[in-house]
Amino acid sequence: MGILKLNLPISLTLSRIFLIPFFVLTVERYPVLSALIFGIASMTDFLDGYLARRSGQITKFGIIMDPLADKFLVISALIVLVDMERLGVWIAIILIVREFLVTGLRVVALSKDIVIPAEMAGKLKTTAQITAILCLILTGSILDFFPFDLYDVGYIFIWLALILSVVSGIKYTISFWRTF
Repeated sequence: MGILKLNLPISLTLSRIFLIPFFVLTVERYPVLSALIFGIASMTDFLDGYLARRSGQITKFGIIMDPLADKFLVISALIVLVDMERLGVWIAIILIVREFLVTGLRVVALSKDIVIPAEMAGKLKTTAQITAILCLILTGSILDFFPFDLYDVGYIFIWLALILSVVSGIKYTISFWRTF
């Protein structure tokens, strides 16, 4: 059995998980700080994959852990937003179920040495989700001085994320079944 070797992409992935408790503990009292933590953690999601591909440091651990770290972060945010009454429970449930479904399909495929790559709809869903979460966290904060309501903007993006979530979930499922 091989020993896990930490490289920069894996360290970034693990840092995303490490930042979750700090995000959760600061979100209600310090929304700006919490949004900053969430934003930094979200950027590591884009950066770790890019660096892994660029440096040739793609590992099975990274292929599994990267989407899991992303899911842990997003699911934590969705639960916090439901608790803060800024997001409907049913929206969070649909988004969370989709995350488990797609991650499960990808792990099963990977167990057969098949990589189901991220699709554009999934990447757009993630971008919409991150934007929505940041807007909903910052609603009512000192940064809520824009000429538009961050809550409304957040809800538009969460609906976009919900639609893209269903579409990309269906695409991943079809891709999975075609592969097998």
